[in-house]
Amino acid sequence: MTLPAPTSQRNWTPDSPDSFILRGTAAGGTLRLVATDSTSITEEARLRHRLSKTATAALGRSLSAALLLAVVLGKKPDSRVTLRVQGDGPLGWIVAEGAADGQVRGYVRDPAADLPIRELDGKLDVSGVVGSVGEIAVTRLLDNAEPYTGSVPLVSGEIAEDVAHYLSASEQIPSAVLLGVYEEGGRVSRSGGLLVQAMPGVSDETLSRLEANIRAMGPITDNLRVRTLLEVMQLAADGLDLQVVAQAQAARFQCRCSRQKAKNSLLYFGMQERQEMMQEGGQEVVCHWCNEHYQITPDEIAALDDPDDQPRGQA
Repeated sequence: MTLPAPTSQRNWTPDSPDSFILRGTAAGGTLRLVATDSTSITEEARLRHRLSKTATAALGRSLSAALLLAVVLGKKPDSRVTLRVQGDGPLGWIVAEGAADGQVRGYVRDPAADLPIRELDGKLDVSGVVGSVGEIAVTRLLDNAEPYTGSVPLVSGEIAEDVAHYLSASEQIPSAVLLGVYEEGGRVSRSGGLLVQAMPGVSDETLSRLEANIRAMGPITDNLRVRTLLEVMQLAADGLDLQVVAQAQAARFQCRCSRQKAKNSLLYFGMQERQEMMQEGGQEVVCHWCNEHYQITPDEIAALDDPDDQPRGQA
């Protein structure tokens, strides 16, 4: 099977550093598959937030999950889905927002939180840094454009198991979710995820074959190190007639912050507080989503008090 052409024409190949999303069906349309290579996304998150190794793995898995959820739960091409994982581990919370158009952003409460490698299997201790007591919540827009948040208790802190549990318990969608991040040489070498959903009419035989395939695959992190994303999908759907859609979709870490929004955020402070900011030479505003730093000058702060300089509509 040849890999479908990407929507982005930036010299994309299976080994490209650009992240992307693949979609497909199997078993006559009774299985839905969505997969993402989020390597460049997770590496950018690591650099932006100065994440520890274990925090990188936790946020990287969550960013992949947010992208996959946006594809399967989003009602429009630009629909956004917000995933929040709140555990009792040292990392605190994880928040990731994905959009069906491939944009994703996210952060953690404590980017420096880390734990030793697990002695049992030599893997990063993601469940330990996240914690297994807490909840996972997903916020999305319903058909009437009203936000809806569903939440379920954490089952492991491994992210993938928790997302699968959420889809089954809150959305009533039986799903298999595989997420992984591999770091080598101080950077993210591979990152990605696969979500397989059971659609109406799926047979018990198909589900049994799918479960056997996923068991035989082993950890997705190991697979991503030696296989392309398409090959990972083929392994999961082995013997089930995988059909990949016509185009791969580019994905990227993309925040919606801006200098104008950073300036407008200072309007939440009183005039006296803004006067103090001006006297101190300005104010730095930091976006928690992407860690972008905006240095707002005294002149820009002063202009906030001038109605004629206020932006019209949303920034």
